[in-house]
Amino acid sequence: MIETHGLTKSFGPRRALDDVTVTFPAGAVTALLGLNGAGKTTLLRLIAGLDRPDGGTVTVSGRTPFGDPHLVGAHLGPDALDPRHTVARHLRWLAALAGVDDGRVAQVLEETGLSAQRCNRIGGLSLGARQRLAIAGALLCRPQALLFDEPLNGLDVPGIVWFRGLLRQLADTGCVVVVATHLLAEVVLSADRVILLEAGQPRLDGALADVIPAGADPRDWLESRLLDCVACA
Repeated sequence: MIETHGLTKSFGPRRALDDVTVTFPAGAVTALLGLNGAGKTTLLRLIAGLDRPDGGTVTVSGRTPFGDPHLVGAHLGPDALDPRHTVARHLRWLAALAGVDDGRVAQVLEETGLSAQRCNRIGGLSLGARQRLAIAGALLCRPQALLFDEPLNGLDVPGIVWFRGLLRQLADTGCVVVVATHLLAEVVLSADRVILLEAGQPRLDGALADVIPAGADPRDWLESRLLDCVACA
């Protein structure tokens, strides 16, 4: 379980998160929604221990994260990958940093469909392949919690179907799974819970089946809530 209490974070005069208290349960896929700038990536970075909050606390399985990849695996986009490295070299480097056996590298290459590209340089990969590589890095240490920030950008239809199945597999094994995305159709198909951030505060938090009114089209209703955020901005 991931728990935040009174979490705040500012960047200069702009407050990215404002007193955020939310829970992400184990064994469920939670979709993190919000407009650009709502605070989604900031929240994920604080949970992963990559940034420190200005106030409040965050715990993962009762522990405070300090960038421990065995506790939290984070996919925060493919842009940080070194284009000069090969696919396998990048994962071996991550494994060495985390004290993970090289055998696990071969496993995540297979799990993410990258085995055939293991010797390819990252700079020559498609966006979809780089997304898969970033996902492989998040999976490498078999963490208790997985965070994904817009993981579907660049994935083709088979890739999206594969990732949808991966989310369910991870949740079914008891992991905490959090996905920040703008693709509402995938939220409806994949998520058990939803948290909607607006201006750094949670405006909606609950099981998808509970927060959407009976008889409403889930995608249309979520879209209307996001449009309400635009109107209030």
